[in-house]
Amino acid sequence: MKNLFPIYLIFLSITIIIVISTFADASTYVSFSDAKSLYSVGKKSPIHVVGRLMKNEENQVIGIKKSDDNLSFSFEMIDEEGTIENVFYGEPMPPDFILSDQVVVIGSYNDKRFIAKEILLKCPSKYTEDQVNI
Repeated sequence: MKNLFPIYLIFLSITIIIVISTFADASTYVSFSDAKSLYSVGKKSPIHVVGRLMKNEENQVIGIKKSDDNLSFSFEMIDEEGTIENVFYGEPMPPDFILSDQVVVIGSYNDKRFIAKEILLKCPSKYTEDQVNI
């Protein structure tokens, strides 16, 4: 039994390190104002901001500006506090982007605007139940 104690101690240490590193990477959703505050104090890790796209009275998405080569685009997004912010994404527009109900942008600020490294979409059509006629 004494010979197994060092093995148990090493296993327990590795488990604790994994749990601590997992919690350190966990992120919560913040508003654009909180994201700006985090940027101003030097936070360099990715920030998650949840919001929705700008729409007009006809429920059409507005504020999207594609680059000339269609390899990047920027768009206007409203966070949960109602703050409107310009978001830049350095990749092509994801499929069904304009159909999204909610958008989560993951990235950070530079001096001018929010730079998204990743975009997560919640499309209402994926979560509604269709009626099936038999």
